[in-house]
Amino acid sequence: MRFSPSGHPVSAPSRRSLLRGAGGAAVLAGAGTPLLSACGGSGSAADPKTVTVGSNASDAVPKKAFESVYAAFKKQSGLTVDVNTKDHNTFQEQINSYLQGTPDDVFNWFAGYRMQFFAAKKLAAPVDDVWAKIGDGFPEAMKKLSRGEDGTYYFVPMTTYPWAIFYRRSVFRQHGYQIPAGWDDFVALLKRMKNDGLVPLAFGDKDAWPAMGTFDQINFRLNGYDFHVRLMAGKASWTDARVKAVFDHWTEILPYHQDGFMGRTWQDAAQALVAKKAGMYLLGSFVAQQFTAAADLDDLDFFPFPELDSAHGQETVEAPTDGFMVSRSPKNHAGVVKLLEYLGSPAAEEVYLRTDPSVVAASDKADTSAYSALQKKAFEMIGGAKSLTQFMDRDSRPDFTSTVMQPGLQKFLQNPKGVDSLLSSIERQKKTIFASS
Repeated sequence: MRFSPSGHPVSAPSRRSLLRGAGGAAVLAGAGTPLLSACGGSGSAADPKTVTVGSNASDAVPKKAFESVYAAFKKQSGLTVDVNTKDHNTFQEQINSYLQGTPDDVFNWFAGYRMQFFAAKKLAAPVDDVWAKIGDGFPEAMKKLSRGEDGTYYFVPMTTYPWAIFYRRSVFRQHGYQIPAGWDDFVALLKRMKNDGLVPLAFGDKDAWPAMGTFDQINFRLNGYDFHVRLMAGKASWTDARVKAVFDHWTEILPYHQDGFMGRTWQDAAQALVAKKAGMYLLGSFVAQQFTAAADLDDLDFFPFPELDSAHGQETVEAPTDGFMVSRSPKNHAGVVKLLEYLGSPAAEEVYLRTDPSVVAASDKADTSAYSALQKKAFEMIGGAKSLTQFMDRDSRPDFTSTVMQPGLQKFLQNPKGVDSLLSSIERQKKTIFASS
């Protein structure tokens, strides 16, 4: 499987397998053989002119993009970055064992809950000294995403992308559709599209992860960011009436989803939007990969999921964010600080994006002049958010999302009337899984 640094697939159907890891609980519990090790091995002495980086950017495009970033850093600082690249899936499956062993100074990782987990386990070093230099370059939502539960910074973000509702401008013009501001407008638009002979919402859940994105959007729009992250972290109950309300809303729009979704990948579903057979598609901006003709890509646009409760508005954006963390005892701390200060700069992001334009910069000070119209809009949407989420399988334990939520949501999609017993089952399994760490 091949993936971009943001986690979405370059040419493979299963985006989320790399994030949950084939071992499920092994990602967090440390099971399995520790295949990862530091560049220099446990016996090597610290080289003041070298910083080691453990990288999961094994795909050709991000790997090349990072090479250009590290070359630019060496030219600026005189320091060499010794990169230890491992297969993306292997890196995720073995991360716990790797961090408990003799890891590299710095390693690629994910913002939010995934970062907070290792910070709480004392397997990562604080980077407050770095943020003292780079803090002015990031919006508050990105800062919040980079702090541990103790309020300390442990993460330096670099690239991100949003989830939203994508559509073809020409289709909306042809039928006179308007962007829906609220839920009632959204439901009315879905009905109108169905009457006009369109598939209102393109949808494919063969790989079991896309449905999690729909749950996220409805939940934080209806119940707010704070409740959403507490639910994902196992701190709120799945039998709470607020969760049931999410599924009630979802049930209302389920008839407007594309039929046959259990046998369809996200790429196949995207083709309905490309062919103008579907009116809308809720997905990450990686959907643009499927618009291979320039004219089709120029016609692609998006809007944020509509408001459900005015108390929360549209203040939360789902924006999976990738960046860097520091191992608990880096050999070259001074070099690490210099590297992370550079990686957290708009200059480094701009170098990266010249090679990999599938994502946008995490900094709100980056130069967007080379961005496409779609990238500029994504950048503005993320920068203007009050809070950022990371997608269910990054905001929660990977063993919980892969073994409980993915099959659970598919059960709901096939039998929405059985949601009460389903939520009781999810809550029982959640208690067992979250009690295991």
